[in-house]
Amino acid sequence: MVQVKICGLQNKQAIQTAAEAGADFIGFVFAKSKRRVTKEQAANLAQFVPSNVKKVGVFVNEDIEVIREIAQDVGLDYVQLHGDESPAFCQEIGLPVIKAFEVRGASDLDKISSYECAYYLLDSPSGKYRGGSGEAFDWQVAKEFDFLNKKILLAGGLKVENIEEAIAEVAPAGVDVSSGVETSGEKDLEKIKAFIDAAKKGDGNGKLSGAK
Repeated sequence: MVQVKICGLQNKQAIQTAAEAGADFIGFVFAKSKRRVTKEQAANLAQFVPSNVKKVGVFVNEDIEVIREIAQDVGLDYVQLHGDESPAFCQEIGLPVIKAFEVRGASDLDKISSYECAYYLLDSPSGKYRGGSGEAFDWQVAKEFDFLNKKILLAGGLKVENIEEAIAEVAPAGVDVSSGVETSGEKDLEKIKAFIDAAKKGDGNGKLSGAK
């Protein structure tokens, strides 16, 4: 079953809606973004995340001490890195890492082999902030790449209208959405439910992550 991460959550209602609908990961953004939360806000919101849903903190070129402090105080299960973090930096954190890679072409995927991470997030090139533009990249690039046993999370421009096609094309281990479940820049509870339902329904091809 494909896993679903709903990212950039800032209130109790969105968290509870996502969890009840079957989200596997909840993402808190600690980098510059209109969805940014403070450590204190995230720690408060974390109490509404059920134990079966993993908490992910999103960072961009942050100091390792800051990441560790936030991870401990909020109770993060994963650290998601969207900056220029090195393979050594990812190893040093001491928590499971989701490393994001901006995909413009096939050469961007060559970097993946030097990283040892829990998941590898393929995203579209950045917009105003690091962390994707809300536009989809060319899925064919990922489809043709041999990821071996890498666990791939697909992001960038995903929404209820294209999520089943995206899963069928790329066969990722999971999908990550933020702007695709928003209306006028705010998380839309109905869109969250519809996206998770479509993603879980779209996971019917039986392919493994990395399969061609």
